Amino acid sequence: MFQVEQVLVLALALFATGVFGVLVRRDPVVLFISIEMMFNAVNLALVGLARHEGLVLGHALVLFVVAVAAAEVAVGLGIIIALFRARTDMDVDRIDELKG
Repeated sequence: MFQVEQVLVLALALFATGVFGVLVRRDPVVLFISIEMMFNAVNLALVGLARHEGLVLGHALVLFVVAVAAAEVAVGLGIIIALFRARTDMDVDRIDELKG
């Protein structure tokens, strides 16, 4: 069985990788993957702590986070597809040019 410290270290590594991907990359698809990685790191920490403490509340919260992440992906991918149809270059620094 895993120790709770090992689960939290793995969650921290996943979250740090996600933050690095958000800060370094400019591709919208990679940004979404990085954000999803951060969501999954939080889910892993919540489940690990809930299992360690013997609480069901952590598992219920994880279900809520998964539902929010699924909605975020559905809306976000629709926006990315619309942006890709409007422009061929996908630089997130230039997305605000489409407002006008």
